[in-house]
Amino acid sequence: MVVLPPAPQKGDATSEADRRIFRETRALQGTPRWEMASADAALGSAQMLQHFSCSLDIELTAQQAPRMLQILQKATRDATQAMLKAKDFYNRERPYLVDEGPICRPREETGTSSDYPSGHSTAGWSWAMVLAQIAPDRAVPILERGRAIGDSRVVCGVHNASAVEGARMLVSATMAVVMGIDAYQSDLAAAKQEFSALRAQPHATPEPARCEVERKLVAIQPR
Repeated sequence: MVVLPPAPQKGDATSEADRRIFRETRALQGTPRWEMASADAALGSAQMLQHFSCSLDIELTAQQAPRMLQILQKATRDATQAMLKAKDFYNRERPYLVDEGPICRPREETGTSSDYPSGHSTAGWSWAMVLAQIAPDRAVPILERGRAIGDSRVVCGVHNASAVEGARMLVSATMAVVMGIDAYQSDLAAAKQEFSALRAQPHATPEPARCEVERKLVAIQPR
């Protein structure tokens, strides 16, 4: 609560920028980026591995990479604990409750959960930060894809841009602490060893055409 900036207040410059971005990104309805935003809402382990398959250049299943999943899930839980405290404290309205406009997912999915910071962005950035350490040679596309999962919440219209940015800052702060813990470094070493072994063996790779389409969509950033 000290490191994370306070949630924007009604009428201030950041709040007005959030409203403008929400209104302008409604024009993406029906586009491939809108479809990607809807798909990015799935946060199960299998779906997250699929989201990051192009950036990792390998198709993985949960059964293949248990040590990787273990550290990814632990890191996400740590960041989520911090996110939920801030979300409950600020209790900020989601953008579609402030301005009219379509969203890419059913409203029931968000329930009574508030806007700031974004939970999906927390998960996406947590995975990106850990995966970038597991596969540092793929760090740039991994971090781009993790950023895009947060961007998808803005495209979808279910979170404000500031809620996504806040989530990234909170994850980065949390992970800065977590990375200094011996247990994390031990889990990271095991995950890196597992991933290196998987890459050294014959393995499935994502379809290049799909990855090229994804690369172009990831480059679309709501401003």
